Amino acid sequence: MAKPYIDLHLHTHFSDGVSTPEQVAEEAERMDLGAIALTDHDTLEGCPRLAKACAARDIEFIPGTELSTDIEGHEMHLLGYFLDTGNEELIRETIRYQQNRTDRVHGLVDRLNSIGVPLVTKQVFTLANCKAPGRPHVARALVKHGYCSTMDEAFARYLRKNAPGWVPKKNAPFEESIRLIHQAGGLAVMAHPGLNKIDHLIPRMAEAGLDGLECWHSRHPKSTAKRYREMAARLGLLITGGSDCHGPARGRHPLIGTVRVPYDILDEMKRRLPCTTAA
Repeated sequence: MAKPYIDLHLHTHFSDGVSTPEQVAEEAERMDLGAIALTDHDTLEGCPRLAKACAARDIEFIPGTELSTDIEGHEMHLLGYFLDTGNEELIRETIRYQQNRTDRVHGLVDRLNSIGVPLVTKQVFTLANCKAPGRPHVARALVKHGYCSTMDEAFARYLRKNAPGWVPKKNAPFEESIRLIHQAGGLAVMAHPGLNKIDHLIPRMAEAGLDGLECWHSRHPKSTAKRYREMAARLGLLITGGSDCHGPARGRHPLIGTVRVPYDILDEMKRRLPCTTAA
């Protein structure tokens, strides 16, 4: 019997998703997934609840996160997998990353106010109701309070890079984030490389300890996925993949399990874990 598919890039309301961990597990079961990973932005909060919900449904769960990092002035998201969610340094540093996100929300709202959009930070934080707020929460607040009709409009008019309301986020250097993931027992994988436009820097990241590339992604056409699988093979990196699902109400974001990622890649990831002996 063939092994089921997996989804290694999922979000809940603990960052910028809209679903609860329990709803994610329910949808994963409906899609007949064999394993899923939670990769909320700069937080591990949802992992215990999703682990419990997956155990009740006989779905394998991989605790993870998606860290915001910087390389030569480019923001790059780093997926951490198989993390020890009780690791003290990881907890301490993700709290620092969360403060960077909170500071950025204040900066975004200040910038919006300066161009005549009277949004207030309380409206954003009340809507976000999490420790890792971000631009999507500002966009939702702009829609909710009548300053934009859609989230896409909010990003296009105010929140995309170099738009009138844009404020950069302070991120940790990528080397620091790779080390943080490794010391917590995990694997460090570059998220959606096709969206980053920094292919020339991937060899440098591999030399610094990057473990893999997210080759399958909802915004990677087949040709892009193939290109990154070939690059991963040349550099000795793992290949991973996931939908990057943020929930059913997030417009262009796909549903759980709609990016078909084979289970076999999870076996290879486990073989690369430190202090792990293949069964």
